[in-house]
Amino acid sequence: MKKVALGCTGLSINPLVFGTLPLGPLQAALSPEEGGRLIRYALERGVNLLDTAELYQTYPHIRAALAGFTGEVFIASKTHANTAQAARGHVERALTELGLERLDIVHLHGARVADPFVERPEVIEALLAMKEEGKIAHVGLSSHFVSAMVKSVQHPEIEVVHPLINRTGMGIIDGTQEEMAAAIAACAAAGKGVYAMKALAGGNLISTARESLRFVLGLTGVHGIALGMLSEAEIDGNLALFQEGRADETLWNTLEGRRRKLTIMEAFCKGCGACVPACTNNALAMVDGKAKVDDDTCILCGYCGAACPEFMIRVV
Repeated sequence: MKKVALGCTGLSINPLVFGTLPLGPLQAALSPEEGGRLIRYALERGVNLLDTAELYQTYPHIRAALAGFTGEVFIASKTHANTAQAARGHVERALTELGLERLDIVHLHGARVADPFVERPEVIEALLAMKEEGKIAHVGLSSHFVSAMVKSVQHPEIEVVHPLINRTGMGIIDGTQEEMAAAIAACAAAGKGVYAMKALAGGNLISTARESLRFVLGLTGVHGIALGMLSEAEIDGNLALFQEGRADETLWNTLEGRRRKLTIMEAFCKGCGACVPACTNNALAMVDGKAKVDDDTCILCGYCGAACPEFMIRVV
């Protein structure tokens, strides 16, 4: 199984990273048992980095997958906290729910934070303190901003970055695909591990999945891509593509024929507007007292669903 050095972290990863967001309640709402079975299937076939977050609510799925597993596996989580106290609480909860003593990577989850070093310095300091305590192995930064990636180059304490990048640049908040690609190359040249997110723009590029994945895999400095996977067929198809460059035509025609969308159950929407600021791509608005989504702008991350007090938003 081909592995890639994740920058200067000392970790060697399968370039196919299992993104666990779609397994949880923000998207497919699989049970921990079913989600855990899919993760375990991937682990047994050589995937060795799992990507999660406080927001995703998928720790039970990962714990189920790890039960009795003796192979190599690394866990990357994220905290969207605004304060040091909240960040510490997020990390402690992850350790408790996963049954671990240390997380391999914890990112500052700054999808909409243009300059985390100015806007959330106390969170970075808290993560570094927990690294000293042995609760975190490597501190990272997850962002949809080119500017955040560029600035991270000057901060050696950030060892791993998780940037948004895809063939069309959809979802990048402050620049183009070319500008993000240049920032990624600079991060890798500075010794940071880089694994990308939203290579399929949250599902918007599913119809050109092979082309889109190969594009991101071919970018200078990209060590891996986090992908959400909801079936054994997806796992097998992605492994063959990532490891061997091989894509079974029948399988990929099926995979590329799927369609996903954000669904808001309008009959139950109370018009509180909590989902609007949670959107990372300004795809939501209040219209006539109800939340409405612009399907052409939505990157299907599901973060709005986490903000909905009525749990009436889901990616399906």
